[in-house]
Amino acid sequence: MSPRTAVSTDQAPAPAHTFSQGVRKGPLLQVSGQGPVDPATGEYVHAGDVRAQTERTLRNVEAVLRAGGATFDDVLALRVYLTTRDDFAAMNEAYGQFVGARTTDGVLPARTTVFTGLPRAEMLVEIDAFAVVE
Repeated sequence: MSPRTAVSTDQAPAPAHTFSQGVRKGPLLQVSGQGPVDPATGEYVHAGDVRAQTERTLRNVEAVLRAGGATFDDVLALRVYLTTRDDFAAMNEAYGQFVGARTTDGVLPARTTVFTGLPRAEMLVEIDAFAVVE
C-alpha cells in the first residue's frame, strides 16, 4: 500500500491553518480549499471582485495540482464555495474560461457549488479539487 504524503508548493499560498495544501496517496490527490490569496505576499486580493478572485483561486489550485504531479485533465471533481448566489454567474464565467482552457481532452471535471460562509470576510470564493494521477 502506498504512503500518504503531503503536497506543498511555494507557488500557492501557505496553509493558514492546520492542514496540508494537498495530500496524495497512490494515484489519488486531494487539493485543500484554496482562496484568492497571492502566494508571493500572503495577501487576499481582488476585494469585491468574484471573477478575479475565482481566477486567482484556480491558479492556486493549479499550482498544488502541479506539485502533486497532476493537471486539470486529471481532475475528477472541483467543489466551489461562494458566499452569495449573486456571484454565481460571474464565478461560472471565469471558472469556465479558466478550466476550459486547461482541459485538453474536452471533458470538464464534475463540479459542486455550495453557498456558505467562508473563513475570511475578504473571501468571496474557495475551491478544492480531487484528482487521479496515472
